[in-house]
Amino acid sequence: MTATSKVQFQPKWKEELVCTMDGMSFIIEQSTGVITVYFPTQTRWESLAPEWARQQWERVRADLSTWCQQQKIPFVIEDHARVSFG
Repeated sequence: MTATSKVQFQPKWKEELVCTMDGMSFIIEQSTGVITVYFPTQTRWESLAPEWARQQWERVRADLSTWCQQQKIPFVIEDHARVSFG
């Protein structure tokens, strides 16, 4: 898989959106009820992300924004959004 491949997104039970990028996975916050995806600010992302993901904020943000538009899901960038790298 190349670094320019699209980031893949798969909703998961319990308010999680599983993201796969370059063979690695992480989880972004997705609320239920009125489904909304919450993505951390670039500063927060860089403070939480492991080395392999640290410089990928813009790539993930762009692909996630496109995915949310296609799914008709609101997309919110906020400092307190949860993201977990496993």
